[in-house]
Amino acid sequence: MTRGLYSVLLYLLSPLVVLYFAFRGIKSPAYRLRWGERFGLTSLSSSDVLIHSVSMGETLAAIPLIKTLMAQHPQLTFTITTTSPTGSDEVIKAFKAELGNRVQHCYLPLDFSLCVKRFLAQVNPKICIMMETELWPNLIHFAKARQCKLILANARLSEKSAAKYQKQIKLSLPMLTKLDAIAVQTQAEALRFEALGVNLDILRVCGSLKFDLSIDESKQLQAQSLRQQWGRVSSPVWVAGSVHPGEFEIMLQVHQQLLKHHPDALLIMAPRHPEQFNVAAVATTQQGLTLARRSMNETVNSGVNVLLGDTMGELLMLYGAADFAFIGGTLIENGGHNPLEPAAMGLPVSVGPHHWDFAEITALLQQAGGLEVVKDKNELVEHLLGLFVDKVQYDNAAKACLTVVSQNRGALAKQLQVIESYLPPANK
Repeated sequence: MTRGLYSVLLYLLSPLVVLYFAFRGIKSPAYRLRWGERFGLTSLSSSDVLIHSVSMGETLAAIPLIKTLMAQHPQLTFTITTTSPTGSDEVIKAFKAELGNRVQHCYLPLDFSLCVKRFLAQVNPKICIMMETELWPNLIHFAKARQCKLILANARLSEKSAAKYQKQIKLSLPMLTKLDAIAVQTQAEALRFEALGVNLDILRVCGSLKFDLSIDESKQLQAQSLRQQWGRVSSPVWVAGSVHPGEFEIMLQVHQQLLKHHPDALLIMAPRHPEQFNVAAVATTQQGLTLARRSMNETVNSGVNVLLGDTMGELLMLYGAADFAFIGGTLIENGGHNPLEPAAMGLPVSVGPHHWDFAEITALLQQAGGLEVVKDKNELVEHLLGLFVDKVQYDNAAKACLTVVSQNRGALAKQLQVIESYLPPANK
């Protein structure tokens, strides 16, 4: 498929795109808002740097990078775009003081040619930094036509994604060859980009920005305080983080087995998407487990079996209040989510077999002894029970996670070095 055919197909599918956002808006009200931004219909100012960070996870990884760029280059202005409302919320929170001054924020328009061209004509960036694997053919084509430098930062490319690009090589290769630099996370991913036809000269292995996450001491103190309030200082507490429909019931069934051995155990279940919060609450009560909802500040007393983490931006803190973490999206065919946050908190981690989006990070933690891959709920129960009984095994796994995170820090400095040479000069 060529870019021209892609553009025609996108226009033909536009009614379905509108229906998709309308459907998302039924479950998540934030998707009903700011539709003009989705189609490039807002008024924007020009900026030196355009940074696209997709959703909450990519945005949290990008924030230290953006803040460092802003501090080192006070003459530059920035436009930060996201795709999801959760990513947007993180941008607004992190750059509240700069919004309307050095920073403007909006959703990235959908990849319709007219929408993208109008957006780029207004923003007129000198450099566009895209996070991870957020590559859009029309955005890249029209940005390059405007002499904009294009960088893929914190780039990752799973085997599954590489196979998809290979199947559409007539569309993907022209897009990839327009990139000026790719700051890739691992050597394995660099080889996948090379196999797709990317020139080795533009590839630089820099590690993952997610290893450079900083743990706010106030979050650790808040976590310790919460655990004391719950009366669970010496009770088993575990987190099922970023779980999806299809995994809610599995997590609850695992917890029921755990309660047979540890009646005071607490499960903190945090669904990946806000529209699933109520679904998870219903699933919990249907399983006969007592529930407290974090969003309602309900008391977590000795009779509560499950705390529903139905708030945004608190998952890292909730990891700090636990002993163990399971990462969702891995017992269903989703590809998984980042296991580094609980690992950086010193928690042993477990994932299911479908973790291809974070295969390299998972392998590092697994080889060190900090992460266990389980194939089903029975293996997860067995692993949990083993960790909660064997303190030596638990301590070794926790230390292994902290060691892996510590040894792989430094990606921020390396990625900044890649970006620096493409920034516009002080005298524009």
